[in-house]
Amino acid sequence: MMTSIEESVRDIALRAQAASHAVGRASEKVRNQALFAMSASLRGNMADILAGNKVDMEAGKAAGMSSGLLDRLSLDEGRVNAMADALESLAGLPDPLGRVLERREIEGGIELTRVSVPLGVVAMVYEARPNVTADAAGICLKSGNACVLRGGSQALHSNAAIVSALREAVVSAGLPADCVSFVDTADRAATDALMRLHGIVDVLIPRGGAGLIRHCIECSKVPVIETGTGNCHTYVHETADFNRAITILLNAKTQRVGVCNACESLLVDESIAADFLPKALRALVEAGVTIHGDAAARHAADLAGDAVLSRFVDATDDDWGREYLALEISVKTVSGVEGAIAHINRYGTRHSECIVAGDTTQAGADAIEEFLAGVDAAAVYANASTRFTDGGCFGLGAEIGISTQKLHVRGPFALEALTTYKYQLRGSGQVRG
Repeated sequence: MMTSIEESVRDIALRAQAASHAVGRASEKVRNQALFAMSASLRGNMADILAGNKVDMEAGKAAGMSSGLLDRLSLDEGRVNAMADALESLAGLPDPLGRVLERREIEGGIELTRVSVPLGVVAMVYEARPNVTADAAGICLKSGNACVLRGGSQALHSNAAIVSALREAVVSAGLPADCVSFVDTADRAATDALMRLHGIVDVLIPRGGAGLIRHCIECSKVPVIETGTGNCHTYVHETADFNRAITILLNAKTQRVGVCNACESLLVDESIAADFLPKALRALVEAGVTIHGDAAARHAADLAGDAVLSRFVDATDDDWGREYLALEISVKTVSGVEGAIAHINRYGTRHSECIVAGDTTQAGADAIEEFLAGVDAAAVYANASTRFTDGGCFGLGAEIGISTQKLHVRGPFALEALTTYKYQLRGSGQVRG
């Protein structure tokens, strides 16, 4: 017998399923009108959204939430306006539905056409990221899907205010409110109930920490698109310009620490460690970063002075695979590009990886090509910060996550990743003999 939570979640999902038929058949014009209405509603309900976020932030601080998670949770007028801007940008993107992917004639003269169609009901399970609520709702609507959103309990009031604004908007555009559905309980049993709705929910997308993602993969009866944690590396090759390397490193590590594309590990060629590391460690510590370093990094910290030593910790094996989501970084020396690739492929999360090398030298150019080809990750950079792994930066519009798996979609995924296809066949009376 189902519990009240299971019944409630099932009812929400069934209403979303009914709404999915309407949004899936809606014209591009109607869906875009809904996106503009959603954007306007976020701006118009700014005060309510920020009030809800204030409640969540106060609770988070009282519970001792880390600075990285508080950063993810925090909203201000700028961030709400950015959410609204993203919805408007989505409206300007090409329609992902009805695209003719293939057209040919099969046996007997039947015309076969393969066209893009929505997935149906997309469930999103995520943690303290209220901006995901608007992004996911917008991406799902643009791609003709209904969404069921299950945000983290830490952002419950923020998410409730955002969803209220979005549902009001889609109705004003002539679509069912249940195109944007929300599981409004902090009880974790609701997540498990959602994962069991095979046949109602078409796909489940977890976005959050490793524990959440692992739980969904292991327990869900609904197909899962895995979004990954980000143990991202910046590798400094022996041909690198030191100033360029430090600029890229600081941006990747400190521009925003609580995100999955932030750098969590610095790798440095052994041949330049004595010259480069004291400078790099000093720059990191001046930016407030704590260093978890190997023996070579410890030696460099000794040379860099007391300020660096005061924020230095000897690394353990656990540090090489850790996603800090904070002003902390692991530092290790490696033997050339081969050593960097081997380390990253062992400890990385197949998210985003970077090499900094001298692209005007043959040795540097060769190292770049070897790194780009050899590293197994969704996004591999040469001489640029890993912070660019983002749907907006990639020209995809607002993203629903960064996929680190290899089937269906990889990297930032947005509109096209939330469609599938079907075959339409037009005949003139043919029968198979």
